[in-house]
Amino acid sequence: LRAFQDKLASLTFLDPACGSGNFLTESYICLRRLENRVIKDLTGGQIKLGEVQNPVKVSISQFYGIEINDFAVTVAKTALWIAESQMLKDTENILYMQIDFLPLKTNAYIHEGNALRLDWGDIIPAEKLNYIMGNPPFVGSKFMSASQREDLQYVYENSKNAGILDYVAGWFYKAAKFIYGFECHVAFVSTNSITQGEQVAPVWKPIFANFRITIEFAYRTFKWGSEASKNALVYCVIIGFCNKTPNPPVIYDRDSTIHVKNINAYLIDADNIFVESRTRPICDVPEIGIGNKPIDNGNYLFSEGEMVEFITKEPLSKKYFRPWIGANEFLYGKKRFVLLLNECSPAELRAMPEVLKRIEAVKEFRLSSKSAGTRKLAETPTKFHVTNLPNSNYIIIPEATISTRRYIPMGFMSNNNICSNLVKIMPNASIYHFGVLESNVHMAWMRTTCGYYGPSYRYSKDIVYNNFPWPSPTPEQKARIEETAQGILDARAKYPDSSLADLYDPLTMPRDLYQAHIANNKAVMAAYGFDTDMTEPECVAALMKMYQQLIALQS
Repeated sequence: LRAFQDKLASLTFLDPACGSGNFLTESYICLRRLENRVIKDLTGGQIKLGEVQNPVKVSISQFYGIEINDFAVTVAKTALWIAESQMLKDTENILYMQIDFLPLKTNAYIHEGNALRLDWGDIIPAEKLNYIMGNPPFVGSKFMSASQREDLQYVYENSKNAGILDYVAGWFYKAAKFIYGFECHVAFVSTNSITQGEQVAPVWKPIFANFRITIEFAYRTFKWGSEASKNALVYCVIIGFCNKTPNPPVIYDRDSTIHVKNINAYLIDADNIFVESRTRPICDVPEIGIGNKPIDNGNYLFSEGEMVEFITKEPLSKKYFRPWIGANEFLYGKKRFVLLLNECSPAELRAMPEVLKRIEAVKEFRLSSKSAGTRKLAETPTKFHVTNLPNSNYIIIPEATISTRRYIPMGFMSNNNICSNLVKIMPNASIYHFGVLESNVHMAWMRTTCGYYGPSYRYSKDIVYNNFPWPSPTPEQKARIEETAQGILDARAKYPDSSLADLYDPLTMPRDLYQAHIANNKAVMAAYGFDTDMTEPECVAALMKMYQQLIALQS
């Protein structure tokens, strides 16, 4: 017991983003509770007559913090002193004696400063540190200040990819570098963005390569919100790592605890593989691209009522209107229309004064932009910034869709429809391609490699689609996938009054559509040679191996 108490008193902790000290305070209280149990067992709840030595060895001086806000520094120090006083009171109640607390004899080492710029070794040498933990700032890459961007460039040593990283990534890199060569354990709460999509490789690849860390535990995505009414809900992970071979790594996932061989940067049991951005598909399949991007300030876009009113004023414009399909229009059945003027001759335009007003408004909008590229587009105001008009029917994939859906609703679209840049489109696609894309295999890959925007999946061409390992089916297996894919479309067609959002809501999804997807899943898994009892993480691990083999063949 005395050896255990000495161990508790020897441990040192650092929170390099300590805020008001919650992590440090709770850690101190937990250690003191353990120590109080030791004291109770050693003394039997009583101090011997004449013995006045303070039996407490655990001290707030074992706790170190870094915080950029001066007021929070003061709060953190005060919180630790208050915790020390409270725990001492608990010890007094165990021993039925009073222990002097005042004047203060201990110190909490909370330092004010920018943790990404400070040398942590000036606060506590790495060789004396046992644990680093904390909840670094959650600031997305698109929302950082100029100084925060400079901080990340400083930490990642001017890496060309630092610009796409969230601010929290800086703490992971700096902690891994700080403990390199020393036995220390690190655990941070983070937004789950650093384990998904395009950030995974630039965040983790240099950490694994340069500092040889091992992820020893991971708590997969969970929702975290505060009691503050204006504080948005965020999706978080907890990642613990060290630079030695730990006990079997552990993955915590809701109510399960899984011991695994290795935890990679996607928080799955697989080798340390990184799915990196690529411009073309890794397999022999049709390429996908974004839809059309007008940059028109809405001047070419109309609701159905607005279109009817405009045609009444300008009858010649009727033949230039086409259905406009973005993610909302596709998923929720909303109707919008676009005025497509890219093939309209100057003479035709001159005959439509109301259309000319729209063109002039687009030109003025583009000229007022701060972007030189957008101002350049003002020279051709009837043209979109991005034009993608397939010659035949194509598959449409919403770029963003809420993550409560088990499947991203996809579908075939007539080339009479003009798609927005909020969807991906796949020309030259077959019913076979549709079947594989709508399978649980592709959805498992998507959930692991895609980015997220709040509670929504963000489907990516360069990360998700282009890196997806497609199966090599036999003719019979391919025919079966085509059959089950058609079964999905047939099941949808039974509900013409329902939008795709209705059909794919977990609460309202029709049973026959659900069964059609199950049949399609089995057909696709058979083409991969996967067992139908395979879990989603096992499926992704198998796909990762296929991806690794495909990369090796191309190198």
